Amino acid sequence: MSGSGGRPGGDAGDVDAADIAAAGGPAAFHLTHAQAEFVADRHLATLTTHRRDGSAHVVPVAFTWDAAAGHARITTRDGSVKARNVERGEPGGRPARAVLCQVDGQRWLTLEGTAVLSRGADDIAAAVDAYAGRYRVLTFDPARVVLHLTVDRVMGSVR
Repeated sequence: MSGSGGRPGGDAGDVDAADIAAAGGPAAFHLTHAQAEFVADRHLATLTTHRRDGSAHVVPVAFTWDAAAGHARITTRDGSVKARNVERGEPGGRPARAVLCQVDGQRWLTLEGTAVLSRGADDIAAAVDAYAGRYRVLTFDPARVVLHLTVDRVMGSVR
């Protein structure tokens, strides 16, 4: 079932593979071996989204990389500024643009792309499981949602 892509006026806010592909294109983005190892290491990153006025909203986040889908997942609370920014999208109804940047000393990697919000229970469960594998087990939070960043640009010192 195709969801609303998390945009206002849609159904329950569920996102599925069709929504993610529509937001970021049909092909999954593949990281190099070194980049995939770097995003699997236990580090935090910053997430940049756009406020309604176009200014940058930058916050520290934990994230996981889904290599098969070519996207990053960030769990957050429904109604958080980052969730609202992603759900609102860009002017003209385009999906939100977002940027993750992970830094470790002189090594860094930036993942840029389109972002969608998911309230789907299966999606949240998969994100929580992936998070536990990289960071720690999360306690249940009924307000948890998932941001999917479908990557279309990578830059950094990790090649």
